[in-house]
Amino acid sequence: MKDLETDPDVRLWNDVRYKTILPASATGGAMSIVDSLSPPLSGPPRHIHHDADETFVMLTGACRVWIAGEERLAGPGESVFIPRGTEHTFQVTAEGPSRHLVILTPGGFEGFFEEMAQGAFRIPDDMPAIVEAAARHHLTFTGPPLEPSP
Repeated sequence: MKDLETDPDVRLWNDVRYKTILPASATGGAMSIVDSLSPPLSGPPRHIHHDADETFVMLTGACRVWIAGEERLAGPGESVFIPRGTEHTFQVTAEGPSRHLVILTPGGFEGFFEEMAQGAFRIPDDMPAIVEAAARHHLTFTGPPLEPSP
């Protein structure tokens, strides 16, 4: 696996490095896979993917994963499945960073990361533009990110 710190195909958004390693265009839209390197304590606001199931495959580091009100810790070698239409979020632990694969079925959501990187949008400063792009990718934000563990 290439180093996401130096790979020229990596997109940077909110200090997270994203590289699409299998675009929806290569699978007839069936799925996409994004390799992600997230810094300690990073994570998105709570959200719902309305049209796609999401699977995290943890490669390094650990994340607190919150799915529909239930929280668990996921570390290297573990996977987390989030069915479409389910509210969720995650936060990399303080010991991070975390490298994980994000698998979406069907594919297409990888375009959201591309848009965010191109626009250099920041959470929370640019939320109107982020929300607009999210809607195009069938994503709704539903709440704040996780607070760091005490």
